[in-house]
This record gives sequence, structure tokens and C-alpha cells, in this order.
Amino acid sequence: MRLTISLQVTLDGVAQANGGNNEEMDPGFTRGGWALPLGDDEAVQYILDTWRRPDAFLLGRKTYGLFETYWGARSDDDGFGAAISSKPKYLVSSTVSDPTWQKTTVISGDVAERVRELKAQPGGELLVVGSVALARWLLENELVDELNLIQFPVIVGEGERLFPERGLDFALDLLDSRVFGTGIVALTYGVGGRPEYA
Repeated sequence: MRLTISLQVTLDGVAQANGGNNEEMDPGFTRGGWALPLGDDEAVQYILDTWRRPDAFLLGRKTYGLFETYWGARSDDDGFGAAISSKPKYLVSSTVSDPTWQKTTVISGDVAERVRELKAQPGGELLVVGSVALARWLLENELVDELNLIQFPVIVGEGERLFPERGLDFALDLLDSRVFGTGIVALTYGVGGRPEYA
């Protein structure tokens, strides 16, 4: 099973609070909601199709809690709620032991080994959405096969960025790209190996 990270990011790489400010999840962050004014029907459909595609989701604890409250309550719609509620969800957490959202399995202990076991299953896709800290950790542990970035034409100047200031280097292979009417650019890369330097 290939592991794909799909995140909405700003031009300066911020992946925090794209849909709005949430004091509980993002205390003190005042620039949330940067994606909503720039969305259009075609871009939203692209993101929804991405959510409908995988065989399972892999989520960090904070994102899982937010999604369970918001999308879990919309599990009978024909959109994002149904897309994520209907699929198995793997929750990376050392604090949650008895999740209530249907089709959820908690991963704790040796997370890297458990993710490798999931990736060893034949075919399919394991999708990470949201979960910026988990996405960075997966990259640092070289567990990511594809990176799908939906880049919004905005610089917010602060916030949690997907890529750390220092970390591993990766060679990327552009697999797909799309440009939407509001300037949103979707880029899908294969991740593998080290880059070459001049």
C-alpha cells in the first residue's frame, strides 16, 4: 500500500488552520481560514476526489479529534464526511485507547514498524490529510511514497509549516499537476532517494 500525504499549504509552506481559527486546536494563531476565500468548485472537487480515493486514512491525534467532531457528524452526507467515515482510519496516538469514531484503529508503540506493516499490504493507498506534525515525522522516517500539495496563492507569514528549517533532503518526481481558476496549484510528487547536487 502506498502512503500519500495530501495537504493544503500556503506559498510559504504553512499548513495550519486552513479552514478557520480554532482556539482549542490552534491557540494564539490568528491567521487561520486562509484557504476558504480562494477555493472554487473545481478545486474542492479535486480535494474531495482525493479523499474518496484511498483504502484507509492515517491521522494524528489533533486532526483526528477535529475531524471526528466535524466530519464524523456529517458521515451521511455525500461529501467529505462520508468519504472519511466510510473508510478505515488509523490513529497515531499514545493517549487515545478507545476511539469512538467507527472503523478506527489506534497505532501506538513502534509507530514506524506499524506503518511499515500497513504499507506492506498489497495494493491500495494509505492517505494522510491534515496532521502536519505526523506528516513531517513520516517524511523524516522515510515512510512517504507520494506527496500531494494543494498550494494556495497566499503568504500568511506565520504558522506551522510542513517542512522544517532543517531535515532530510529528498529527490521528487512530478507525477501530476493541475492549476485551478483561483490560482490554486495541485502538485503530486513521487518521493524517493536523495537529490543530486551540482
